[in-house]
Amino acid sequence: MEIICPIDKQFSDQIAAFLKPPPPHEVQKYFEELLATRQCRRLKVKPTAYHGKGVYAETDFKESDLVLKDQMLAGAQHSSNKVDCLVCSYCFCFIGSIELQIGRKLYLAQLGVSRNSESHMQKDCYNSGSSVGEDDSDVEDQQVSGECASSPSKDKIPLPKDVVESLFNGEMQLPYSEKFPLPPIVSCPGGCKEHYYCSKSCAEADWESFHSLLCTGEGSKSLSTKALLKFMEHANDTNDIFLLAAKVISFTILRHRKLKESRHEGKGKQDISESRDFSLLLEAWKPVSVGYKRRWWDCIALPDDVDGSDEASFRMQIKELAFTVIFLFCIIQSLQLLKAAIFDEECKPLLSLEMYGHIIGMFELNNLDLVVESPVEDYFLYIDDLPLPGKEEAEQTTKPILDALGDDYSICCQGTAFFPLQSCMNHSCRPNAKAFKREEDRDGQATIIALQPIAKGEEITISYIDEDLPFEERQALLADYGFRCRCSKCLEEA
Repeated sequence: MEIICPIDKQFSDQIAAFLKPPPPHEVQKYFEELLATRQCRRLKVKPTAYHGKGVYAETDFKESDLVLKDQMLAGAQHSSNKVDCLVCSYCFCFIGSIELQIGRKLYLAQLGVSRNSESHMQKDCYNSGSSVGEDDSDVEDQQVSGECASSPSKDKIPLPKDVVESLFNGEMQLPYSEKFPLPPIVSCPGGCKEHYYCSKSCAEADWESFHSLLCTGEGSKSLSTKALLKFMEHANDTNDIFLLAAKVISFTILRHRKLKESRHEGKGKQDISESRDFSLLLEAWKPVSVGYKRRWWDCIALPDDVDGSDEASFRMQIKELAFTVIFLFCIIQSLQLLKAAIFDEECKPLLSLEMYGHIIGMFELNNLDLVVESPVEDYFLYIDDLPLPGKEEAEQTTKPILDALGDDYSICCQGTAFFPLQSCMNHSCRPNAKAFKREEDRDGQATIIALQPIAKGEEITISYIDEDLPFEERQALLADYGFRCRCSKCLEEA
């Protein structure tokens, strides 16, 4: 394995330039442009007294009003969740058909593929096997295990194998399933059997933004699909936040190439290849630079027996421990495998340990749960609400299927993602807004709803934790975010 050597001053200066916060006017301009593409546009990002920046209302909101729908910068479905849910790898909406969603889950169960509970560190193991089915139903046979939130399963009654295969192959149509149409499956442009999409536009957007460097198919633009597969396996065995870090790095590399091509359009190939304008790389990094980045060893809360005056010493010890234990056996493996897969000399600072740690820290502090409700649950609830005798007739077909699924029929798409605007929303133990999926919200966008009337000019806040916990417990949990809460509720209870 390659050893990471000390970096020279020029390289160190480049990393420092990456980590330097953008000027306030650039941040404001970026978010103004971003808000123009979002629903709603009645918000403004501006500096705050204690938290760097915050999101403010530009108009009055009533209780339950939609405040924001925010498209993620990068997101990923948990590997363990891929057993239960087949979703678009870009927007995370469910795809295929109700029959395919059910048949695929039962087919994998018959093969012995399941979710097994692991520790809270969420270890996901992923091994890609041979594909099954034909054409667009040729979804991957995945051996997956890991943590997935679901209700305790009741005893399941297996379906005959031929019924499962009929569902999976689209030969059997369930009653009333036409009322729950799903987008047809679009395959990965690079030919991998791991990513599928709801539309050609989603497939192209993912390919251009992330996936062309992270695809394991024959059309991949990575340097080594073998190294890429090893990187993914390592991430699923340790911490799938590495997959999000890889997406951010891939996003920046690809954006840099587009900016470079645009700048040198019309010039010779020699000019393009010799141009190493660092300002282009910083420009490509800009959408990520607005995220709040602290290295993960700086995010750990102080133990009760460590005095506040000793914090600097404590964090240095944690950093040294990270480098001697976790770094050697985990971080360096992940980073070197990723470098072997997608390294770009002109984007070298992105793949330094310092940058990798900061990107991971950004996700540790700012990621949001990615949740998309399952149309399979909606389907069975619809059948349950049918009037007689239609209900009895439908249940002759659907009840055996529901018995085979057990309580797992209602599992939603689950993952984690970084949302640039949502990440600017500060915490309050008495928040005026919350992340909440409405009935019509069927993709991976973050949806923020007003909990109470919000006046024009008022800061919009959400809660990072369970705000109903006692004061000391709230403060202990928030310490991992690097601050002590001074909201009105905490000041009253202190």
